Amino acid sequence: MTIEPPAPREPRRPHGPRDPGDAWVVAPTGERYWGRFGAAGLLAVDADRGVLLQHRVTWSHFGDTWGLPGGARHDGESAGDGALREAAEEAGVPDAAIRPRLLSVLDLGYWSYTTLIGDVVRPFEPTISDPESHALAWVAIDDVSRHPLHPGFAASWDRLRALLGLRPAVIVDAANVVGSVPDGWWRDRPGAAGRLVEHVAGLTTTGIPAASLDLPEDVWFPEWVIVLEGHARAAGDALGVDVVRAEASGDDTIVEETRRLVSAGRRVTVVTSDRDLVTRVTDAGAAARGARWLHSLIGPAA
Repeated sequence: MTIEPPAPREPRRPHGPRDPGDAWVVAPTGERYWGRFGAAGLLAVDADRGVLLQHRVTWSHFGDTWGLPGGARHDGESAGDGALREAAEEAGVPDAAIRPRLLSVLDLGYWSYTTLIGDVVRPFEPTISDPESHALAWVAIDDVSRHPLHPGFAASWDRLRALLGLRPAVIVDAANVVGSVPDGWWRDRPGAAGRLVEHVAGLTTTGIPAASLDLPEDVWFPEWVIVLEGHARAAGDALGVDVVRAEASGDDTIVEETRRLVSAGRRVTVVTSDRDLVTRVTDAGAAARGARWLHSLIGPAA
């Protein structure tokens, strides 16, 4: 985990009122950590250019080293939102340029630091927008360790780098999941499917526990694919969800999507309680979870 260690003085803020989160937390052993409500940073990954690093200014603690754009979280702010806000303030990262993939949390009890690993979906050039950077640069993954790294980032880089190859995707058999709950879905199949799509869209913003996908770290944001068939194809789309409308067999389409994503290097999980389909998708290289698994993530409202 990337740690923001004690600094000899507070980070400079160019303008605007002081936020209550901009304060030190003192550990029982005397160390100081920046961010009353914890801190967060962004590890932005561009498929072509590498990762975005910040060259810290000389006057900062561990100045002239390279690390991640990040800083103190605001009161009530989620770690992911904090990481993206700090990246926008320090590196000019535009809104909607990053698709979150993973939250990795170091929790000391009295203070926490969260690293958000996110994929660049809209290429951009970083810009220095406050006094805390000498430079900002895209650095090839193989070249990161050749830079003089911030000690906290250096200590976590090998572990974070190993996570960059993990790209989970979840394919949902909508007919099976919707049909697993006797809530009158048969009277309005498009409506029931649409509610499922909206519930899954909610998970794209909150993420899901790593343990639910047998993955390391804390919270993951998998790619979501929902396959609709029959009358349910009339259901609408939702931001963050790839809705696939099967022209014929829904099961065949799910197997096709599984093969496509597996061949693209994704770690695929298919949500279905159909035993025959489970056999087909596991033969194609995916894991399988029953409909109850997804309902437990969505909650009783689904």
